[in-house]
Amino acid sequence: MNRLDILESRSIYILREAYACARPLAMLWSIGKDSNVVLWLARKAFFGKVPFPVVQLDTGMELDEVYAFRDQYAAEWGLNLIVINCPPENEMDPSLPPMTRSAARKSAGLANLLRDGTYKGILVGIRRDEEATRAKERVFSPRATDGAWKFRDQPAEFWDQFTTDTPENAHLRVHPLLHWTEIDVWRYTQRENIPVNQLYFSQGGKRYRSLGEKNITAPIESNAGTIDEIIKELEITTTPERAGRLMDNESEDSFERLRTSGYM
Repeated sequence: MNRLDILESRSIYILREAYACARPLAMLWSIGKDSNVVLWLARKAFFGKVPFPVVQLDTGMELDEVYAFRDQYAAEWGLNLIVINCPPENEMDPSLPPMTRSAARKSAGLANLLRDGTYKGILVGIRRDEEATRAKERVFSPRATDGAWKFRDQPAEFWDQFTTDTPENAHLRVHPLLHWTEIDVWRYTQRENIPVNQLYFSQGGKRYRSLGEKNITAPIESNAGTIDEIIKELEITTTPERAGRLMDNESEDSFERLRTSGYM
């Protein structure tokens, strides 16, 4: 087995564990490269059919290409798509910086989804290498009903032995890609021929490295127009993956405040 085979096998194991132990289960779909890989793995894990709802937390501010991709592949892959309209920005914590407050709408949308206690497990396509706060995550992460995360009080995970019991009045946040890197995602996408949003490829010397809402995300300088060129770029770049996420630059603790209160 090569590295991609090992990554795939471990993620499929995590998906099957989550489906067995944290039902009812749902998956968050950002329509970005990482969550598309999770969907692809789920289709493999469950023999071509995703057996749980796929949820988009919609602020109404996604890029047009994101909505078009969502509609095309939700139909093509036969997904049970649930679109949650996130609360308006004026209902968010006023102490947050402006763009961070805008991003917090998705946390509030997720809290609304979880409020009635229907879902015991939520699949999320985040990775540890993506951002320093996410590096503190566990594969199976207990969360309060409102999504609050006690990152100093998490279960140990040794030798792929996960704590899968769902606490009372809480849910499990499950991360099948936590052990992957950005280059792994692109190499696997290339190997499996997974559909990719064209926003990731250079147009006029710029491309999106990470997809977010259009009011808080900007493209980066890049001439990478193919997956091969993206991989070559990532092998030498020192620019962080979230360089285009404008909220990350508002204050030192912006992202950590979002994460501890339920952000993905």
